[in-house]
Amino acid sequence: MPAGNSSAQGRANVLASQEFCARVAPLLLRLALAVTFLSAVADRFGMWGPPGTSSVSWGDWSHFVAYTAKVNSFLPAVLAPTLAVIATAAESVLGVALILGVFTRPVAWASTILLVLFAGAMTLSFGIKAPLNYSVFVDLAAAFALGAWPATANLSQRGHKPPSA
Repeated sequence: MPAGNSSAQGRANVLASQEFCARVAPLLLRLALAVTFLSAVADRFGMWGPPGTSSVSWGDWSHFVAYTAKVNSFLPAVLAPTLAVIATAAESVLGVALILGVFTRPVAWASTILLVLFAGAMTLSFGIKAPLNYSVFVDLAAAFALGAWPATANLSQRGHKPPSA
């Protein structure tokens, strides 16, 4: 085989692997975020086990509302039930939308905002270590990366060529 063919084949393989990664990475980000949101929602409804069970954060709605009050300790406690409902609704809708792949970019940005608010509230109430322990900043970075994913990658997935510069 001539050396030129080997070099061209190598470039083709690199381009193919880059295209594969450009297609798979956003899918993995979407699914990881969705599972994170939906797992948290399942926990507050006892689907991972009752309160006090190993690896269960809340185990029921009342424990989650109490946690919401602690996370938002800088707000009046009377707001905790409302904030708990809003957070649960947001995480449920965003999680399902991420799994379905609908409105991916706006859902990613909404997820970023939700996670910024959560990280900020945790930091204010518990200190910087709490959001680090729960990987909130990693989730935030994943949502941000998904929202900022190059639009040209989405165009190439649909068979369109990106506009030339």
